Amino acid sequence: MNYIDTIILGLIQGLTEFLPVSSSGHLVLGKYLLGAEMSGIVFELAVHFGTLMSVLIYFRKRVLRLVQAIYTPSLMAERKMILYLILGMIPAVIIALIFKDQIESAFSAPLAAAIFLVVTGIILILTAAFEKGLGKIDAPRSLLIGFAQALAILPGISRSGMTISAGLFTGVKPIEAAEYSFLLSIPAIIGAIIFQAKEIVAVDKSLISHYLVGAVVAFLSGLFAVYLLLDLIRKGKFKYFGIYCILMGILGIVYFI
Repeated sequence: MNYIDTIILGLIQGLTEFLPVSSSGHLVLGKYLLGAEMSGIVFELAVHFGTLMSVLIYFRKRVLRLVQAIYTPSLMAERKMILYLILGMIPAVIIALIFKDQIESAFSAPLAAAIFLVVTGIILILTAAFEKGLGKIDAPRSLLIGFAQALAILPGISRSGMTISAGLFTGVKPIEAAEYSFLLSIPAIIGAIIFQAKEIVAVDKSLISHYLVGAVVAFLSGLFAVYLLLDLIRKGKFKYFGIYCILMGILGIVYFI
């Protein structure tokens, strides 16, 4: 893998982590088409760290309030949100622990990623009938959104797409569903990094500069993607990402069959 490949893949990760088009699916397809060889999943974790910093910067005030709520009983709304985030993480943690080996092997299957992109696209288009919700995140909804996030462990299934769609399907206000999805990405990415800590320690030292470049590019493009997606959701254009996913998935299927 050269630095041009690293920059391209960092851009793919940053733009697609928060846009509902599957960052993992695009990374699998991108690495295959570029012929970029990167053993293990450490590069994916590096660029995910970049996007983690994006969401932390954008939601820094809200994240700080959540941290303060841990030792400030009066911040009841923030304490409830912490509970909802924990509930939203439970399904993904269980799936990751049970199917660790299968998940890693899936990241080397570009045809599977293409097929799952089509699945993501269909789900996104279906949200068109659920864009008028006025509900709020609560315990049952956060758990259901958590199950949707668990599906996104597969490449081609968009984490943000599934979580926002699940929020919309359960009647949550679109912008609130999106913000919850972004906040839920924080423990999800941190958990993935911790879960793969052994691989990070054993990383090839000669590739560290590639990881750093990828992380920085993913951070900058990820921050742009956060602003872009929230703006498009406010304008009711979330469903149009489904068309893109279906087209990309079909192209991938035709190419890899």
